[in-house]
Amino acid sequence: MKRKVGKRKKQLQQKYFFRRLLLTEGILIIAAVIILGGVFLVKRIRENVNTVSMVEEASGLDIDDSNSLAAVKAAMARPAKFSPKCVDSTRPSLYIETTDIEVDGQILANTSDYTSTDPHSFDAGISYTDVDGIVTFRGNNFRDTAAYGNTQIKNGKIQDLWTAKTGSITYGDATWSGSGWTGQPLMEKWSREVKKSMNMYDWAKEKDDLVEVIYACMDGYVYFLDLETGEATRDPLYLGFTFKGAGALDPRGYPIMYVGAGYDSNEGTARVFVVNLLDCSVMYTFGNNDEFSLRGNLSYFDSSALVDAATDTLIYPGENGILYLIKLNTSYAPEAGTLSVNPDHIVKWRYYGTRTSVGSYWLGMEDSAAIYDGYLFIADNGGNLMCLDLNTLQLVWVQDILDDSNSTPVLSVEGGHLYLYVSTSFRLGWRSSTTAEVPVWKIDAETGEIIWQTSYDCSSEDSVSGGVQSTIAVGKEELSDNIYVTVARTSGQAQGVLACIDKNTGKVNWEHESAYAWSSPVCVYNPDGSGKVLYCNSTGHIYLLDGKTGDVLDCHQISEGVIEASPAVYQSYMVVGTRDCKIWGMELQ
Repeated sequence: MKRKVGKRKKQLQQKYFFRRLLLTEGILIIAAVIILGGVFLVKRIRENVNTVSMVEEASGLDIDDSNSLAAVKAAMARPAKFSPKCVDSTRPSLYIETTDIEVDGQILANTSDYTSTDPHSFDAGISYTDVDGIVTFRGNNFRDTAAYGNTQIKNGKIQDLWTAKTGSITYGDATWSGSGWTGQPLMEKWSREVKKSMNMYDWAKEKDDLVEVIYACMDGYVYFLDLETGEATRDPLYLGFTFKGAGALDPRGYPIMYVGAGYDSNEGTARVFVVNLLDCSVMYTFGNNDEFSLRGNLSYFDSSALVDAATDTLIYPGENGILYLIKLNTSYAPEAGTLSVNPDHIVKWRYYGTRTSVGSYWLGMEDSAAIYDGYLFIADNGGNLMCLDLNTLQLVWVQDILDDSNSTPVLSVEGGHLYLYVSTSFRLGWRSSTTAEVPVWKIDAETGEIIWQTSYDCSSEDSVSGGVQSTIAVGKEELSDNIYVTVARTSGQAQGVLACIDKNTGKVNWEHESAYAWSSPVCVYNPDGSGKVLYCNSTGHIYLLDGKTGDVLDCHQISEGVIEASPAVYQSYMVVGTRDCKIWGMELQ
């Protein structure tokens, strides 16, 4: 016999039913918020974050936790698949006549016999380093950022904070002054443990939020400055050679600087220095008068190195036409304050182009290499854009880029596929004695095929080339549809443009005209994703523009002369050097 359910019991059942319903709906709402938040976080990580430590700070994830690490890795901007191969138009034999490999002083009789003893594999650019700062030209192995962290731009103004003096150096009839191309400063916030063993001034060791600016300049010195004040953090290091390139710091946070000389000096032939930043001693040099070079005694090094942390390998291209792969055998004990390298297993790769001659289409690499997985991408002085397998040192594909290129290839993952952006300069007399076409290219990184090109007609003069000497800035966040490139000498010898170009179509969205620029543009972002673009030009002006519209927010002159160097930005602080012997620290407000 069924008992009747009383009125009170019915009320309680209805009450708990609605509670359960509300609870279920609440859980679903919370779950939806978490999922949407996760999607937003992944989007922000993909588009904006450039180091693992920034992911940790932005997301609250524990990077040491395997689940969190998996989530971070899933968010990294890597292609869905990557299997490089040539097509008929990018067969290496069309442009490269021969290649050779030397291992520990012995030239291999057959290049196909070479296989790397320690396989090289690089992940996406955001995982190159977890160092707090900027450790190489354009930040990482994708070469896709010269800015660390977010800006807090409200008024759209550039405010001077400090200056530091540099000098000049003369060798023969050549005088080099201040900071030149590419001339990007490096920056690092060292830990207290590392600083305690450094030859820093005491106040610098005690300043916990110190970010040290490390700037190799053309007067033969490396300068060490407080990012906030410009005050010297230690004595400058005199190496006695002109440094045009940016140099590089070790991505593992080891206190090591790798910097190459861009010209010979009274100290001898140009070379690469591996510097111990604990005491500023030189631990190792290489590259000078290398008998493996096909360019004689020319041994300039404007490239900014990359380090394969997993294999402890320094990867350094040279204008002498050699790519160096050097096993460093680094030994670093932070608690003891000891650091050493003991290089061995030195591998060198060289090439000779089908167009190469003494007078034109030279051998040599002045730009910096981009790397993904086990593949290196680099342009050269001889009009070649090359994809090289680092583990076999065999060329995968080569694309004709027409002329002497100083533009570092920039990698970009779009729709799960890897592309690169690059351009070239106009070396007077090679293709024309008046003007020449200078394309900006989007290239399929798997095959080397051209996706699109947008061209400018440029002038040039002897030793001061027109075209693109800079490295392209790839937009992220709200600027993710665009790239930004400075093109020199577009309307006569003195003029140039900053072009905003659509990634998908190659269409020019807008241009900003000013005096020509060799300096590379930099994209910066506020926490809300809004983006600005800044660049420096040949009349000493710095422009801050709205990245979407091209509207000029500020025009700020810091020099009567040329700014060839490329700026670096740490949060809202910007640093750049000038040819008239000053380093400037500024704030983006």
